[in-house]
Amino acid sequence: MTIKAGIVGYGNLGQAVEYLINALDDFELFGIFSRRATLDTDAAVYPVADAHKYKDDIDVLFLCIGSATDIPEQATSFAEHFTTVDTYDNHSKVAEHYAAMDKVARANDNVSVVCTGWDPGLFSMNRVLGLSLFPEPVQNTFWGKGLSQGHSDAVRQVSGVQRGVQYTIPAQSAIDQARAGDGQGLSKTTSHERIVYIVADDAEQDRIREEIVTMPDYFEPYDTTVHFVSDEEFERDHQGAPHGGYVITTGELQGHTAKVEFSLALESNPNFTAAAMVAFGRAAARLKEQRNVGAYTVLEVPLYLLSQQSLEDMMQTGLV
Repeated sequence: MTIKAGIVGYGNLGQAVEYLINALDDFELFGIFSRRATLDTDAAVYPVADAHKYKDDIDVLFLCIGSATDIPEQATSFAEHFTTVDTYDNHSKVAEHYAAMDKVARANDNVSVVCTGWDPGLFSMNRVLGLSLFPEPVQNTFWGKGLSQGHSDAVRQVSGVQRGVQYTIPAQSAIDQARAGDGQGLSKTTSHERIVYIVADDAEQDRIREEIVTMPDYFEPYDTTVHFVSDEEFERDHQGAPHGGYVITTGELQGHTAKVEFSLALESNPNFTAAAMVAFGRAAARLKEQRNVGAYTVLEVPLYLLSQQSLEDMMQTGLV
């Protein structure tokens, strides 16, 4: 089965999804939908307003648009016409997003796989796995050190921000405490700090800082520091996109301590997020083929559907 794919949005994530689709044997890129008339790509480019005209040409549409505002405002309109995959990352509103996508996808016999990055996404899967293993588990999630795409997008939505990025930094002492099995009571907000770098006019800076540090869900609960830098400094020091983190779960089994740790170390956050997104795009196409419509979180997708290999092949090659 060759999966015909479309991409909405052509920032770092959209470009990374394009690369992966072109590198994989089971995908074929139909085109990219954008508000811009021309893009630096050899792929076909279509106006995003005309996307619905091509619904019969596309098996999976990858929504590579901003998580802070674009996905909540636009994703359901795409789910009316396409099977979709997104990387929505506002944990506090996942249930709300899931419900909205499920209603539209079911009404139109489509599939919508939501929140498919690495957190939410792969970390979600590992949290559930770790918590399932112990009678009284202690679990902690740490993000960073690295650049957060969703939080950086939220920063750039603030009026007056010309360029902006946000880095999440976990406290090493908190990580060590969790690994030692003493992570009970650690707070994610006190175990991390958020560092923001902004290019903005001097007259706008006080207002921008206040809007960022008080932004609900993204920044308000955390120790957030906002730095204003020149365009030259931003260009020199803030073009990379590393990230990573840990899910650490410990528990006691008949008096014996056990620890399960999942970690990521990423040189490029967008590239890895795209890799997770495309894998779940493969699963979305298979779910649609099986007529299992509606919205799915990563917890509801059978793991074998993500692989290019069949379940039989995975058993024969020792992956099971």
